[in-house]
Amino acid sequence: MTQAPEADRIAAFVDALWMERGLAENTLAAYRSDLQGFAAWLAAHGQTLLAADRGDVMGYLAYRVGHGASRRSSARLLSSLRRFYRHQQRQGAVREDPTQRVDAPRPDRPLPGALTEAEVEALLQAPDRQTDLGRRDRCMLEVLYATGLRVSELVGLRLDQVNLRQGVVRITGKGGKERLVPLGETAVDWLEDYLASTRPGLAPAGRSDAVFVTTRGRGMTRQAFWYRIRHHAQQAGIQRALSPHTLRHSFATHLLNHGADLRVVQLLLGHSDLSTTQVYTHVARARLQALHAEHHPRG
Repeated sequence: MTQAPEADRIAAFVDALWMERGLAENTLAAYRSDLQGFAAWLAAHGQTLLAADRGDVMGYLAYRVGHGASRRSSARLLSSLRRFYRHQQRQGAVREDPTQRVDAPRPDRPLPGALTEAEVEALLQAPDRQTDLGRRDRCMLEVLYATGLRVSELVGLRLDQVNLRQGVVRITGKGGKERLVPLGETAVDWLEDYLASTRPGLAPAGRSDAVFVTTRGRGMTRQAFWYRIRHHAQQAGIQRALSPHTLRHSFATHLLNHGADLRVVQLLLGHSDLSTTQVYTHVARARLQALHAEHHPRG
């Protein structure tokens, strides 16, 4: 339990935060909890907040990690301690900040969820091709999986961005950067059929320049297509959680599984930094390890 002087010092710091920055109560409660936990650990080791040194900070971080704390949680804790001790320095209560030479752990980077190739095939087959909306949705899914576009890029696709003769789409991504993305034969076939026989019935000529349109002849929203993806995933019997980027993640993962170069995948996805793309190598590696364990006689 936090001793009275320590509790008073923590309360004064939290009050100062509220006065200076007007932080939300949940945020203030997180600071209070972090500092109370550190103070209690210090007290158990015969130490106090104002007398703590770098070794104490490192020791407490290691203690928490040993009890299951995530990197993200540890990074937040260190941020709380750093702000507390800088405040104490300004108040003249301590001469040195014990967190000064302690590096924050890099937060865990969640691996993107990707469907198996069989699940993707089931999802592609789910729309009812006897209806205009079903053919439109099938075409959108085929293009999305063939190109790895962001959903926002797909629904924002205009007619003048599609070159079926060359089999590419011209995309303006984040930061206004343009990239040419190949469609592949299957997606080209679906687009040709959709533009010739389905889209004219949904959007009379000249009403919209969007490639994919609603029954009102207008461009689709990201939310509307995300709803359609979830609907078709249920129809296909896909149980796992999906995100709007699931097919984009599947596109990248399946390319790497089949031997694509990481820098090529980076260009196709429109990532400015290769490190953003490298997360997919972890997904591909995990898949290969699972296949090895399942099929190798000594797996």
